[in-house]
Amino acid sequence: MTGIPDSMQEELASWNNGRGIDLWDWTACTGNFSLAVGYSEIFWPRFVEFEGYVLIEGFDIEGLRSFEKNGKATRQSIERVMNHLHIADIQHAECTDIAADKLIILGERLQEIYAAKLAMQFPDRKFVIEFVRPEDPNAFADYQVSFYQE
Repeated sequence: MTGIPDSMQEELASWNNGRGIDLWDWTACTGNFSLAVGYSEIFWPRFVEFEGYVLIEGFDIEGLRSFEKNGKATRQSIERVMNHLHIADIQHAECTDIAADKLIILGERLQEIYAAKLAMQFPDRKFVIEFVRPEDPNAFADYQVSFYQE
């Protein structure tokens, strides 16, 4: 089964009396619309311009002001930290099926999504969209995606 992370191969292969199932059909069988609505906020985030910054909607203004007080901070460093997402935080802390291969797929997709959405919403600006993979593949909390203006 192509496109399926190694950590999901066995589970999806067992569907349909061993004939398997693809990700689209598996999602249709196991997902729900409430989760789909929640995921839409993650996978097509809302970005806002604020005082020259480009940030994810709902940012913490007190956090922003706190970062601005650091004399070494730049617009880029502030945007990078304000806009970062730990991919493991998409699910609850006790989620048992977390795996590096899943976090990598999600991180790569989010990097592409952020690039497309930012280019569409702010065509006159250039962005760096980062997907950070930790040296230790099992350091799940360290997989992150973020962005900032060049």
